[in-house]
Amino acid sequence: MMDKLEKVLMPMASAIGRNKFLIAIRDGFLVSTPLLIAGSIFLLLANFPIEAWTSFVENCMIGEFSLASLLSKCSDATFSIMAIFATMGIGYTMAREEGSTPIFGAAVALMAWFILMPFQFNANISSLMDATGAAVNIPEGANAVVGGLQFGWLGSKGLFVGIIAAICSVELYSWVERKGWVIKMPAGVPPTVVQSFSALIPATIVMTTFFLINVIFAACGTNAFDFIFKFLQTPLLGLGDTLGAMVVAYIFLHLFWFFGINGGSVVGAVFNPILQTLALENLDLYRAVGPEGYTVANGAHIISQQFQDLFATFGGAGSTLSLLIAMLLFCKSRRIKELGKLSLVPGIFGINEPIIFGLPVVLNPMILIPFILVPTMNIVLSYLAMAMGLFPPCNGINIPWTMPVVFSGFLSTNWMGALFQIGLLILGVFVYLPFIKIMDKQYLEEEQKAAEAGEEEEIDLDELSLDDL
Repeated sequence: MMDKLEKVLMPMASAIGRNKFLIAIRDGFLVSTPLLIAGSIFLLLANFPIEAWTSFVENCMIGEFSLASLLSKCSDATFSIMAIFATMGIGYTMAREEGSTPIFGAAVALMAWFILMPFQFNANISSLMDATGAAVNIPEGANAVVGGLQFGWLGSKGLFVGIIAAICSVELYSWVERKGWVIKMPAGVPPTVVQSFSALIPATIVMTTFFLINVIFAACGTNAFDFIFKFLQTPLLGLGDTLGAMVVAYIFLHLFWFFGINGGSVVGAVFNPILQTLALENLDLYRAVGPEGYTVANGAHIISQQFQDLFATFGGAGSTLSLLIAMLLFCKSRRIKELGKLSLVPGIFGINEPIIFGLPVVLNPMILIPFILVPTMNIVLSYLAMAMGLFPPCNGINIPWTMPVVFSGFLSTNWMGALFQIGLLILGVFVYLPFIKIMDKQYLEEEQKAAEAGEEEEIDLDELSLDDL
């Protein structure tokens, strides 16, 4: 059985791990990660779930602005334009994978993305200002065509277009470069000037191509953003925002880990863009309606990046923090006890490689069942609890996956979410317990046999001879 699984999963992991498009998407999103975490700090300060604090920041005025609105500017400068960072990052990493100049890849990706973006939209407003600054009255409820950028396209709604535009534009740019269709400068010209002129023809071809694509969409009475959001992004998000999809993804993730492959990297390359988009939509809703109106009934997604990071596993893949607790409290073998002590602090912060390779979990059929079962149980029970309204779904604030249990549950949901994490953690201990006790019994027998055999025999120096040297 294990041989058959290995024959299926190893080639799959290798193909996904070497795929340049998935690498570009995975690494490209990392560009925005520190910015989103920093923006989350300010967003938490503006919306910390204590009524006295939220009242203070809303009523504390600095000039014409409340402290809450000023704090929100930092999140606006990160979450609201997250698609820009993602498009730029994917373009950069895609160019790196293709052997092109990464900074030009980032620039070309943004250019292609903005060419496809609509710069006009209908707004339901009551008045406008003309060129002289005088008010232009419009009947109430009337629509007016307004020039500008919609924040929705700069955020979660424009993410999939950014991914497609970045990959296609840089792929075309690199193909033109490989063909040698570049302007070559004479010797002695500064390298930066040479790079700028060599990028001229490839960038122009990319611009022309995306211009023609935009013309085709315009001739059809739509634009690329509306089309992709309606026919690609919405169905994919609907598929990803299901309990079944999350469970299947996590079964594969843990099967990869069982064979020593980083399952988070393999499965995340495909699934994480969907989870991150769902998280951004949650954040938009949370900021619009506040903690009181943030419910599943109002459109909050249960499945999201934060749901995966903070409620599916505790202590890393397999939810091994529960395993660590079982090792420390109920096991007697020296090997397991010492490993548990060494792994506890990293495990609290979600780092579990000492357990994965030290216990080991890799290629250990004894631990495979609870290693898959505990995260699956966490996902199903958390999903049901959020669906029944015991506590709200994760609010979309980008809390690092290294945030310890209880703190992460409180910051992403409320106190009920934190208590629920504790309950899942304890439940996981009892699922792991019978399996780790079997291993503990085996290790105890091995240690006793080693002690009886006197493996650490003393060396008699009198018996040493150097005559044969």
